[in-house]
Amino acid sequence: MSRLSGISVIFDLDGTLVDSEPNYYEAGRQTLAEHGVPDFTWTDHERYVGISTQETVTRWKSLYGLPSSVPELLADKNRRYLDLARTATRAYPEMRKFVELLAGEDVPMAVASGSSPEAIDAILAGTGLDAYLRTTVSADEVPHGKPAPDVFLEAARRLGADPADCVVLEDAAPGAAAAHAAGMRCIAIPYVAAQADAPEFARAGLLLRGGQEEFTARAAHDWLVRNRG
Repeated sequence: MSRLSGISVIFDLDGTLVDSEPNYYEAGRQTLAEHGVPDFTWTDHERYVGISTQETVTRWKSLYGLPSSVPELLADKNRRYLDLARTATRAYPEMRKFVELLAGEDVPMAVASGSSPEAIDAILAGTGLDAYLRTTVSADEVPHGKPAPDVFLEAARRLGADPADCVVLEDAAPGAAAAHAAGMRCIAIPYVAAQADAPEFARAGLLLRGGQEEFTARAAHDWLVRNRG
């Protein structure tokens, strides 16, 4: 019997499994430039890490007074992002190892993301992670995105798992808050180093302040074994 029997693991996608933020930034920069905002910086982009694309463009419309509708902005940004996602997304090597370790022990796994279903599918296929991660939930499929718990609760439902038996891996404060609200334990790997002190991360079962540079598949696996119940 697996040392991890009874545990299910739910991964955030962007910034957790894959380094997709550079693609999101580039898609956002191109979209805003097209709509008359030429000076969108990486620092500007960091404010939107961890919230859904829909919420991001809704905020942009208000902040920049954009004449285009939210659905138009969303379609434009998603189209640009998908072009980048299909060809230029890198899975973090230790995360790939971790997924393979869990698959070897038959641990049920899911992806729960603020990205669109098309983006999730494109990234998982492009990185080959779709061989292991077949259960996916997009914020587009539930009433509320993170920090609401909806995506994680729906992932647990699709896995047939009790939320209390689920462990979430997250890189962003809204996702850590969503995991807590869902009644799930969280391994937090902050994408934006300056956010490591965010109160949302304080409740994580395991907080890796150094982000992906500190994460190892073996250490995460051992933490799961030690914290099984």
